[in-house]
Amino acid sequence: MLQPYYTLDLVEAGCDEAGRGCLAGPVFAAAVILPKSFYNETLNDSKKLTLKQRKILRPIIEKEALAYAVAKIDNHEIDKINILNASFKAMQLAVIQLSIKPELLLIDGNRFKNTVNIPHKCFIEGDGIYMSIAAASVLAKTYRDDFMEKLDKEHPVYGWKNNKGYPTKFHKAAIILHGCTQYHRMTFAPCMPLLF
Repeated sequence: MLQPYYTLDLVEAGCDEAGRGCLAGPVFAAAVILPKSFYNETLNDSKKLTLKQRKILRPIIEKEALAYAVAKIDNHEIDKINILNASFKAMQLAVIQLSIKPELLLIDGNRFKNTVNIPHKCFIEGDGIYMSIAAASVLAKTYRDDFMEKLDKEHPVYGWKNNKGYPTKFHKAAIILHGCTQYHRMTFAPCMPLLF
């Protein structure tokens, strides 16, 4: 069962990202401040939820959160600063967009580049530990999925509606057949060899 908070005394924002391992599209991040009393028995790491569960949870999170924000870094910037730094930057942008300033950030993962001058704690697989991080994982995932479904209409041959830009066999085969688009990450294999 997920824990409702790390500390009772501080305003906490859970932070998570989605799309780090994709070949195409932006990386998205979300920051969520939940009431200390928030509870939802379905909420979990977004990767452990079904599409239907995520779609049901998103409006609940958005309605009941004290504050939330979602940010993205596009594929061109990912190629410039690398995916790890882009993930950090997306989380930083989400945090500074919150309507309430948190006093502590709960970060999913083992490290974070803190430029927002708010204390933080990192938790490996934190989206399976704390409700606020799980909520952030749901928002980041659903916002990114929606974005990739829109891009799919521009470039349907890559199957983004289904694979969301991840390196499936279908997606990689489509890159070999059709090349890379303006939405692909050119510093990621298999697009990188096409640069040379």
